[in-house]
Amino acid sequence: MHPNPIFHTETADRNIAFARERAFGVLAVNSEDGPMMAHIPFLIDEEGAQLDLHLVRSNPIARALKVPMKAKIAVSGADGYISPDWYEVPDQVPTWNYVAVHITGTLEMLPHEMMRDMLDRQSKHFEDQLLPKTPWTTGKMTPEVLEKMMRQIVPCRMVIEAVDGTWKLNQNKPDEVRLRASDYVDAYGMGQETRILAALMRGA
Repeated sequence: MHPNPIFHTETADRNIAFARERAFGVLAVNSEDGPMMAHIPFLIDEEGAQLDLHLVRSNPIARALKVPMKAKIAVSGADGYISPDWYEVPDQVPTWNYVAVHITGTLEMLPHEMMRDMLDRQSKHFEDQLLPKTPWTTGKMTPEVLEKMMRQIVPCRMVIEAVDGTWKLNQNKPDEVRLRASDYVDAYGMGQETRILAALMRGA
């Protein structure tokens, strides 16, 4: 996370809301051989107290999860390069604007009987975003095929202990300079998320 406190002014509720909406991040845990990471979708409960995810059984993290482990999930949002020319003031340098939230907690494996419920909740969360498409459900699966596939994944839960967010959106610049740069990001920024980034900069 960026160390400048000016980029860490968002509330825990907004950081959790951002992570809940993104619902995808990088899970990291420590092992004797060094850090292990996995890219995972997840669900955060309404209270922001726990986070549910599943791992492929062959994932090294799943194999290591014989006891609860400290873990962190990094959730990234819109990001992009900021040219110093876009400020239209002298003596500026390039930078990168971005939003990122880190969730820290204790990760544990859940009983396998909970896998079906978690899969149903996860698929509903994402399928609801595709309405009016008729939602996919596990009920469309042949029961034997579904059971075979579920044996290959394991349900996990993280009890959330801390959350921190970096919202680096040129808050360290005067408002008129930040807003001018956001217009350039909107018009010329690199990447597919630049319009989202520009909107975030305007609201910083």
